[in-house]
Amino acid sequence: MILKLKKALETAEAVLVGAGAGLSASAGFSYDGERFRKYFADFETKYGFHDMYTGGFYPYSTLEEFWAYWSRYILINRYEDAPKPVYDKLLSLIRDKDYFVLTTNVDHCFQKAGFDKKRLFYTQGDYGLFQCSKPCCQATWDNEDIVRRMVKEQENMWIPSRLIPRCPNCGRPLAMNLRSDDTFVQDEGWYRAARRYKKFQESHIGGNILFLELGVGGNTPGIIKYPFWQMTYQNPEAVYACVNLGEAVAPEEIKDRSICIDGDIGEVLERL
Repeated sequence: MILKLKKALETAEAVLVGAGAGLSASAGFSYDGERFRKYFADFETKYGFHDMYTGGFYPYSTLEEFWAYWSRYILINRYEDAPKPVYDKLLSLIRDKDYFVLTTNVDHCFQKAGFDKKRLFYTQGDYGLFQCSKPCCQATWDNEDIVRRMVKEQENMWIPSRLIPRCPNCGRPLAMNLRSDDTFVQDEGWYRAARRYKKFQESHIGGNILFLELGVGGNTPGIIKYPFWQMTYQNPEAVYACVNLGEAVAPEEIKDRSICIDGDIGEVLERL
C-alpha cells in the first residue's frame, strides 16, 4: 500500500489534503498522559480530570480560573511547535503539487510548517483567535500577546482579573473562536478561505486528483470524510487515500480506487 500511495502522489495532478486530529497526534500533540501532566498536574489534582479536552469543558467557577487553564492550553498547543516534524514531511511531499488543505484542526501547525496560507481552510476555528462570547459582531482578534501575559502572571491557577479579555465593542468577556455551538464566529478570513476552497474544488471536478485523508475520525465526518468519498465516486480519475491508526476504511463503491493504510501517519510519511 505504501508503494501504491507513493505512485498516486507522484502521478497526481492535484492533491486535496483532509486533515484531522490524528495528524497532530502523530506530530506529538497528545492531549493526555505525560504531556497533560507536565503542564496541568495542578489542575488534575484539584479538579480530577485527566486530559486537556475534559479540562477545556470544565465548569470553572471564575473567569480567572478559566483563563488560567486556557492560556496554558493555547500556549502549548498553538504557539509552541509540534514535537515531531510530521507536518514538515507532508509539505515536502506535496509542495510542488497543486495542493489545498481542508482541516478541522485548530492548532495552526500547517502554517508553522510553511504551508501556503492561501491554500488552507481551517473550518473549525483557531486557538489563536478570540471572539465575543455573545457574539455581538462577526469579528475575531489575535490572542498571542494576552495569552503569554496570562501564562506569565498567573499564580495558583488564577490570572489577575485585569487580564480577563473583553470584547472591544460590547465589553462582554471574549471566548475562544472554536466551533462548539451556534455562537461560532465565521469572520471574513474564514469566508475568504471557504471561497478559495470552493474554487479549488471547481477547478478539479475532473482530472487526476488525490484525495489524501490523514487522521480524520468519526466526530465530524461530514466535513472531510464523506465529501472526499463522494468526490472520488463522482470523478473516475480520482484516487482516495486514507491514512489513520485504527480507522483506515473506504466504502465499497470506491474500493478499487482507494488506498487505506492503518498506521501512524508520521511513520507512513517517512516511508514515502
